[in-house]
Amino acid sequence: MRMFNPFALRERRHRGQRLAALLLGLAVVSAIPASALMAQGQRSPYTVVETGRSYPALQQAVNAIGEGAGTIRIAPGVYRDCAVQQAGDVGFVAEVPGQAVFDGAACEGKAAIVARGRATRVEGVIFQNIRVPDANGSGIRLERGNLTVRQSWFRDSEQGILSADDPVGSVLIEKSTFTRLGRCDRGLACAHSVYFGDYGSVTIRRSRFEAGRGGHYVKSRAGRVEVTQSSFDDTAGQATNYMIDLPAGATGRIAENLFVQGKDKENYSAFIAVAAEGRAHSSAGLAIAGNDARFAPGITRSSAFVADWSGDSIAIGANGLGAGLVRYEKR
Repeated sequence: MRMFNPFALRERRHRGQRLAALLLGLAVVSAIPASALMAQGQRSPYTVVETGRSYPALQQAVNAIGEGAGTIRIAPGVYRDCAVQQAGDVGFVAEVPGQAVFDGAACEGKAAIVARGRATRVEGVIFQNIRVPDANGSGIRLERGNLTVRQSWFRDSEQGILSADDPVGSVLIEKSTFTRLGRCDRGLACAHSVYFGDYGSVTIRRSRFEAGRGGHYVKSRAGRVEVTQSSFDDTAGQATNYMIDLPAGATGRIAENLFVQGKDKENYSAFIAVAAEGRAHSSAGLAIAGNDARFAPGITRSSAFVADWSGDSIAIGANGLGAGLVRYEKR
């Protein structure tokens, strides 16, 4: 017969207590945001990859690159931080895509990243809750140079990306999402999910625009545009306007996109608008084909898929259009 061993029982109890304490400790740690852990001194969150040096503030890391070229690796966390890039070629890259969040802070009363260097690259970063006095608070304010954005998310701000003019600059956006952006209130000019000035080119691929809060989803004054393989889901939009607005005209391509217009519109008269504010650029040959466009379920109204003020010969190919949509309307 097996003998009772009180020491073994006590040891098992102690092991159980130690395990419970360990699990409780892990639960507490997991509930602490990564930014709070870093604030306790674990490490500085911004590392310049080329030098291996880390910095506690984003501006310090940007300044360390200066007029050169470099990549800032951003550790997981939620940051009330921002930076102005005055020069150089700078990449802002999340160490873990989707786990580096810039929340609420704006430099120069503009954006989390104010870019006026040679080139700016943003990958895997989330921008949210950015508002400023002139109601144009953005994740990125592009004032000069080329911009590349990949696998990033802009949400719950007045604007996702806003640019000035740079006729020799280029913009590329890929695999990114724009949620609950834009506004047309306070007696101020509207903000949009993205708004580009007179840039050389704007390219948007495999991205998603959804639940706008006013203005247009994509507004671009660039001379050449490409919007492809993207979705525009306006079913939860509020007081929104066009899906794509090319107010100064443009050449290029709008293809293989999905458009769904929702109920709550400030202007539902068109999905795509060309040269509604003038004809700074020719729209001859602008190709619009392979798209699918329709109203959200339960909505019965009439709208133009393409509304054109340019008078140029736009190349509208085969598109799948839902009931109530007119293929083309000259205005």
